This record gives sequence, structure tokens and C-alpha cells, in this order.
Amino acid sequence: MATQRTVLLSWAQQSELEQARDHDPRPYVRERCAARLKIADGTSAHAVARQGLLKARDPDTVYAWLAHYLADGLVGLTGHRHGGSRRSRLRAGGAGRTRAGGG
Repeated sequence: MATQRTVLLSWAQQSELEQARDHDPRPYVRERCAARLKIADGTSAHAVARQGLLKARDPDTVYAWLAHYLADGLVGLTGHRHGGSRRSRLRAGGAGRTRAGGG
């Protein structure tokens, strides 16, 4: 039988997450804070991933958000952007491909 990961929030943590969920300009931060608050209320991370958010997520994604929060607090939810290395390459000006022959 699997055990549910439950971590209680202090009043300050709850308030900080609610503030970010309701007012942060970045949609991904609002979503992650909402997920963390639902987990603190007793909903399993798997249930939050599958049916507790506006868009269904892979449960491993929500577990990763929880791990980042437990390790680094709110900064952990805001500092780990989705998209991986492709986004970094595009921002740096490279499209990830080079032409043979130089031109």
C-alpha cells in the first residue's frame, strides 16, 4: 500500500503561497502554489496532478514541484522553469542546428 506524502504548512508558509497563487504575474507560479496548497489540505499529489488543476499534469511533475518546495521554499517553485534546455538555446540565439559547409 502506497503512503501519501503530506507535509503541513506553517501559517506564514500558507499565507505566502496564497499570496503568490492569487497575485503572482507568472501563471506557472500560480499553478504550482495552488497545487502545493491542495496537497497541504490533504489531497494526494497524484489526485492534484490528474484532476485538481486546470490542466491535468503528470504526477511526477507535481511530485517534483513538491520536492522543490520542500528543498527551497517558494523560490523552489519559481526557480525551476519548465521547458528545459531548448528554451535556453532559443533565448541564446541558437536554433539547435548548424548548416554543413557554413552557408
